[in-house]
Amino acid sequence: MSYQFTIIVPVYNEKDGLERLFEKLEDYLKIASRKTNVILVDDGSADGSRELIKTYCKNHADFEYILFKKNSGKGAALKAGFEATKAPVLGYIDADLQTYPEDFELLLEHIEDHALVTGRRVTRQDSAVKRFSSKFGNSVRRLFTKDDMNDTGCPLKIIKTDYAKKIPLFAGLQRFLPAMILLQDGKIKEIPINHYPRIVGESKYGFNNRFIGPLLDCFAYVWMKKTYIKYEIQEKG
Repeated sequence: MSYQFTIIVPVYNEKDGLERLFEKLEDYLKIASRKTNVILVDDGSADGSRELIKTYCKNHADFEYILFKKNSGKGAALKAGFEATKAPVLGYIDADLQTYPEDFELLLEHIEDHALVTGRRVTRQDSAVKRFSSKFGNSVRRLFTKDDMNDTGCPLKIIKTDYAKKIPLFAGLQRFLPAMILLQDGKIKEIPINHYPRIVGESKYGFNNRFIGPLLDCFAYVWMKKTYIKYEIQEKG
């Protein structure tokens, strides 16, 4: 079946919230403005998430899955989803449902003129510590990337697939999607969206991957920016 939009969902130990996730995604597929499918990428879960994902996908034609052999990080899960996508536009959303799939419609309105459109969480439903760490991480990234994004970490983005497939795999990939699109001379845009509290499960992020990780990833990005090569093919014979 030919799809126009693919949603990638990285999953890591989210068993208790998967039923609600499946329902929200199914509801969105019914009202989506583009023919849409979903790729669930399990990042080595050990809580039974994998079994639920396999069973659900086998019974729902618009859902497919990728299971990692071991935990490799959200960046790897996203990259695997990028490579598996056949639709011209892809999006990603976190399995914790602190953003809702229906807000993809707000972003899709702008994708024709942009390579990436990302949400900006205007009413953060997180703890004060989490909000501060996110603000700190965004400030550090903006200093290094000059992408002018206010909420780089927002887990609701859409990207033209041709651009997404050219993004190299590296640790912290999810933090630099707008910056990596800018390296390809693509246009980016930020749109206000709603943010919701996490109902079940626990955040996978602590001090190291909210403070230390982003800082180290920024130095890696600077090196990558200096060595990044882009090319355009004029003709094939």
